Amino acid sequence: MRVSEILIKPILTEKANGQQDKLRRYAFKVAKKANKLEIKKAIEGFYGVTVTAVNTAVVPAKDRSRFTKAGIIKGRKPGYKKAYVTVAEGETIDLYSNI
Repeated sequence: MRVSEILIKPILTEKANGQQDKLRRYAFKVAKKANKLEIKKAIEGFYGVTVTAVNTAVVPAKDRSRFTKAGIIKGRKPGYKKAYVTVAEGETIDLYSNI
C-alpha cells in the first residue's frame, strides 16, 4: 500500500491535541487493512520523524436517525480505524503547516 492509501487524515480533536502536548502522541485516521508496521513506515516516511510506538483502535459503525417532515430517516455512520502514533523524545509533527 502507498502512503496516500494508508494515511487518510489526522484527527484534530481536543483530546488528540492534549496528547500531542503531553505525550508526543498523534492520532490519525488510517485504512482498515493497514497494520502497525505499515503505519509506522508511512509516518516516518511522510513526516520524517522517528516513531517509537503505534497503537490502533477500530471504531465501530453507528446507527443514526433523523426526524424530518417525511418521517424518520435511518442510516449508518461508517466505521474506521484510528492509529495513535508516539514519536521520539524532542520530535514533533506539524499538522497545521499545509492549511
